This record gives sequence, C-alpha cells and structure tokens, in this order.
Amino acid sequence: MRIIAGKYKGTHLYPPAGLETRPTADRVRQTLFDMLIHAEWGGQYFLQDSLVLDAFAGTGALGIEALSRGARKGFFCEKNKSTRQVLEKNLTRCHCHLNSVIYSDYQALPITEHPCNLVFLDPPYRKNLIPYTLQTLENKNWLSTRSIIITEIAQDENLMLNDNYHMLAERNFKNTCLKFWVKRK
Repeated sequence: MRIIAGKYKGTHLYPPAGLETRPTADRVRQTLFDMLIHAEWGGQYFLQDSLVLDAFAGTGALGIEALSRGARKGFFCEKNKSTRQVLEKNLTRCHCHLNSVIYSDYQALPITEHPCNLVFLDPPYRKNLIPYTLQTLENKNWLSTRSIIITEIAQDENLMLNDNYHMLAERNFKNTCLKFWVKRK
C-alpha cells in the first residue's frame, strides 16, 4: 500500500496488524481521486487547501492521499488502539503529522466552526454505521452543503440515506462500492 500522487507519492504505508482493518486498495483510491478531481461536480476545490475528515481512518491512506494532493488539514478518527498507532506512524512517515489531528472515534469529535470540504466514510462493512455517523457529523457541524462525502461499502451492501443527501456518482469494484454524495441542506 502506497500513496499514489502528490508530494508523498510513492511513500509506502505501514500495514495494519490483524484482519480487523481493511485498507482501501491502491486502484480504488486512484479511481476515487480521479473521479473527485475530474467529475463535473468535482474539482480541485475539494483538495487544494481543504479540510478533510477520514472518519474510519484505519491506516489513514485516504486522508493522507488527500493531504498529499494539497489538502490543508486532515482529521482522522480511529477507534482501534493498535491501528491508531499504525495511523500515527503513517502520518509521521509522510511528514503530515503536524497538519493532522487524530481522534479516538468520530463520536469524540468536538463541535467545529469549520466544516470539512471532503469526508471519507469507510466503516466496517455490513454494520450500517454510515447513516448514524452522518447524523453525528451534522450535529457537530462537520458537514456543509458543499461537502463531498465519499462512502465505501461492500459490493453487496445496500446503503440508504435520507433526503438530505444526493448521490452524485457510484463506482463498483470486485468487492467494493464507492458512492459520492453531497449534502442538500
């Protein structure tokens, strides 16, 4: 697993211990960022000097990739203590630990005055955590009407969100499905 583009391009990340964490594959991350930058609804706004939240960070690959491509600050949430230690090592390895903040869980996020432009939600598959996480993020002001929310779920998993969210695009892979959303209100 490595960073694909930007100032940390080619940096190999430390892998997680055990099977509890499922890192996003390099080719899935490449497609995700290509779509984010080149889609009609996307653009550099979501990366250049932006605030990024990686709510189920694991190794931090998604958030670090955004920092590598020009994001100003990354906020990372990781509940598992040993995985959080791997995340810390990866942030240090990429020299982005000074513009990153780690929280033990998305529920531990404080209320913010500066919503994130880009939000990654890649929770454990088939646990239906995304709707509850979005509600928590809304309540704590981490989402604005311009935020792009990218969810990663299992290919056979069904994700239903309320009318506050509009799906912009979807991309399917062998075992994974990426969905790109924008908050309507």
